[in-house]
Amino acid sequence: MLTARVIPCLDVRGGRVVKGVKFANLRDSGDPAELAARYEQQGADELVVLDVSATPEQRATAADTVQRVRKALSIPLTVGGGVRRVEDAARLLDAGADKVGVNTAAVTDAALLERLAEKFGCQCVVLALDAAHLATPPDAWNPASPASWEVVVQSGKQRTGIDAIEWATRATQLGAGEILLTSWDRDGTGSGYDLPLLSAVSRAVHVPVIASGGAAGPEHLVEAMKAGADAVLAASIFHDGVFSVGDVKRVMRAAGINVRAALGADANSAEAMR
Repeated sequence: MLTARVIPCLDVRGGRVVKGVKFANLRDSGDPAELAARYEQQGADELVVLDVSATPEQRATAADTVQRVRKALSIPLTVGGGVRRVEDAARLLDAGADKVGVNTAAVTDAALLERLAEKFGCQCVVLALDAAHLATPPDAWNPASPASWEVVVQSGKQRTGIDAIEWATRATQLGAGEILLTSWDRDGTGSGYDLPLLSAVSRAVHVPVIASGGAAGPEHLVEAMKAGADAVLAASIFHDGVFSVGDVKRVMRAAGINVRAALGADANSAEAMR
């Protein structure tokens, strides 16, 4: 049985971790290096750092933030935001990232995925796919019509009309070795992952899929794994101290999901940290 990964996400803006709802109304959640070290201590399997303002501000992700986080970690680190060229990815990998996430730039220039895979290998290339329900369903008069999702870019500010499932499939054919799938509709809402979206993408591709957007507790992570995810990503529940990584792993293990043991086990529960 494959081991499920639990991945805290650090959305970074101006060198600080932030969190909001549907990529907006961001609030400060702490120092990225300090949070990274805490989550590794709790048993995180990987960490994701996303510079949420890099693409809207037309700049590259700050390498110094990546370096600071890398010094605090021994687990794998994925970094995304503002990656538009092979040179951008190289700079982040040199700063300590193990994988780079690409979103808006890949939608604009799909061949970027090929160039990145050729230069660094598919295992280093993560497609960050932000998806939202279509504003107008294909058959609005038929409630039984299949759900459809479109790709959104520019931190959710721009709808593209591109079918999310088709884009996921094409991206993996071009060289993406993993998909970080975020539901724009669910992000920060605490209403749980978009399970139909997650199932549809997981069935369509042959690479690992990370579920993101909407987790409020361990039960949502369990649901995502059972819906087809290979890993689960969360932010608010960890940043706000509602649950520790160890907390959610214990619930996942009790539900029959194979997870790596948390460091420090019960000593790192959210209750013990209060």
